[in-house]
Amino acid sequence: MEDTRALETSAGRQMSPQRLEEFGSAWSRKDVDALMGYVTDDCVYQASVGPEPGETFRGRAEVRRGFEKMLGHDETGESRAGRVVVAGNFGISEWSYVFEADGRSYEVRGCDLFEFENGKIKRKDAFRKTFG
Repeated sequence: MEDTRALETSAGRQMSPQRLEEFGSAWSRKDVDALMGYVTDDCVYQASVGPEPGETFRGRAEVRRGFEKMLGHDETGESRAGRVVVAGNFGISEWSYVFEADGRSYEVRGCDLFEFENGKIKRKDAFRKTFG
């Protein structure tokens, strides 16, 4: 007979599509405290805008600052979730923001590439398509 406690512990250490969707929901709510519950202590966040291109934030304090900065960047847009895929310690999520400007609506689409460790986000690398 299997020890279900071992299975629960093992399953608790893996990222799931549902958990990654919960992270996306926290992002849409701009709930930085909740977001930080999904990341490792040595997390790396590579934002979709900034000087590198993008901007890289390392460690919990910097990642928090990066999340706050990016959420501020998109604060006038309506966040929309897309597909989520988790394959072992790798994941992808699609997303978009809808903005209104000059009497028209436009959508900025993007995706995040994730690396997971022990059921948490170790790296979040964001990409976006913008209008030039």
